[in-house]
This record gives sequence, structure tokens and C-alpha cells, in this order.
Amino acid sequence: MTLQQLKYVDAVAVCGSISEAARRCFVTQPTLTESLRALEEELRVAIFTRSARGVSITREGEEFLASARQILDDAAAIQLKYTGKAVRRPQFSVSCQHYAFAAEAFMEVVKSSTADSYDFTLRETVTGEIIDDVARHRSEIGILYLSSRNRRALSKILRKEELAFEELFTAKPHVFLGKRHPLAKKRSIRPDELDAYPYVTYEQGVENALYFAEEVMPAIDRRRNIRVRDRATMTNLILGLDGFTVATGVHAKGYNPDIVSVPLKLEDEIRVGFIHRSGIPLSAQGAAFAAALRRKIPAV
Repeated sequence: MTLQQLKYVDAVAVCGSISEAARRCFVTQPTLTESLRALEEELRVAIFTRSARGVSITREGEEFLASARQILDDAAAIQLKYTGKAVRRPQFSVSCQHYAFAAEAFMEVVKSSTADSYDFTLRETVTGEIIDDVARHRSEIGILYLSSRNRRALSKILRKEELAFEELFTAKPHVFLGKRHPLAKKRSIRPDELDAYPYVTYEQGVENALYFAEEVMPAIDRRRNIRVRDRATMTNLILGLDGFTVATGVHAKGYNPDIVSVPLKLEDEIRVGFIHRSGIPLSAQGAAFAAALRRKIPAV
């Protein structure tokens, strides 16, 4: 077993394709394929399965990949210490629902990196893609929430994909609206009081099942619905149309001062947390991000 073979395994896991991994590693596809075959024979374990759709990592391969990445990180740290040059660009990817505190935690990880170069990704995306990204190794960590409305369905999916959910905090539903909204100064708001105003929610693509919704109050219950993809558009529509959305009530540092949150009279709880592969230790970047998440969560 060599460091180069570990790099090949890492590249194939990231790319999901032997041909693309070979291109990124600047070797021919037969060279990379033979190197993987020799490694699997040496270790007597199948790291990847091959099919017409490409390659996918096995459960044993996942455990091997976690160890391989730690070895590659350690080797890069040694190389950097004694030569001043890193032999490996740190790679880290997160997929999340639209939480400002997640972006703040991600920035903290980036700022703390000592590498001269790195390849980090933060994707604010739909719930189904978050789960799929972590299950297929496109992201190491995913951030989403569980509630009484989606817990059963999402927990079943997470178990099937062998993903673990670690809770960060629990909050009550709040209505987010402009500070000049007619309901902005109320101590609490009933769902029926919102009937006259547009409900702005995050569009979930082809996966529009209720349990994938990013808001704990279903849009199907509302008369006026607007769906968006990004936080900036949502904020503009809330302010420009006297719209509203439903979220945790947690304000991250630097949140738009023109937006206020008011408790929603809805019997439910929002359990926000992160998902990752069960039984697979987090990378150095993953562990740093998880720690940063806990530091960045404001008081609930």
C-alpha cells in the first residue's frame, strides 16, 4: 500500500468516476484501475463496486477511506512542516439548508486553515440533495432539521442511507417578517392571522413531499405561496410584499435588521442538527466544522 494508492482511492470517492479521477490525478485510466485492483487484492477488501452507472464505495470502503484520508492529512502536515510545501490540498464539503450560522461556521474553518491551497465547498440546497450528497460522499456533513411532521419519514431515510443525526439545538417555530409588517409587534401570531399575506418558502425541486419542506408549517395549508431558492430573494420578497416565512427564531450575527421574528402558535419543535456517515469518524476539517457550529449557535 502506498500514499499514491490512497490518493487514487480518495479521488475516485470524490469524483464517483474512475476516468475523472484519473484525469485529476494526471494518470491514465488503466494505470489508476490497476493500482486500485492491486490495493484491493493486497487488503483483501472491495473498496468500490463497478457498474454501468459508474463506481460506488462499499461499506468497508467507507471505513478504509476515512483512515486513508487521515493518513493523507498527516502526511501533508509532515511535508508542510519540514519542506514548507503541502503534498495534498485539503478538501471539505458541506450541504445545508439555509442557515446563516452554518455559513459563519464554514468561514471559521476556512480562516483557520493553514494550507496554501484548499478545495472547500458550501452548498445551500434542498433537503433531498443534502441527504443524497452525504450518502454519496459529495459532502461530509449535511445540516437539516427534524420535527414531528418530518421525523418519522426522514429518520427512515437516514437509517436506510446509514447516516447519523447529531442535534445542535431545539427551537420553537417563529414567523419571520419585516419590522414594518402589520403583525410585527404582536407577542405571538396564530397561523390563521397570516392568511392575508404571502408565505415565502424554499422550493424543493422534484422532491416536493411535505417531509422535505424546510419550513415546519406546510405550504399546503396556506392560500398564498411563493417559492424561492436563496436567502437573499426570500428576504427581498418578505420586505417588498409584506410576506413571511417560518423558521427557528434563531438570529445569526449580522442578520438583516429589517427582519424580526415573532413566536408562532404552532405545537411543534424544530430540532436542528447535522448528518454524517454512521460509524465513520469525521475528518480534521469535519470535526473543526462541527465544533464551530456549536460555537456559532446563538442563544435559543
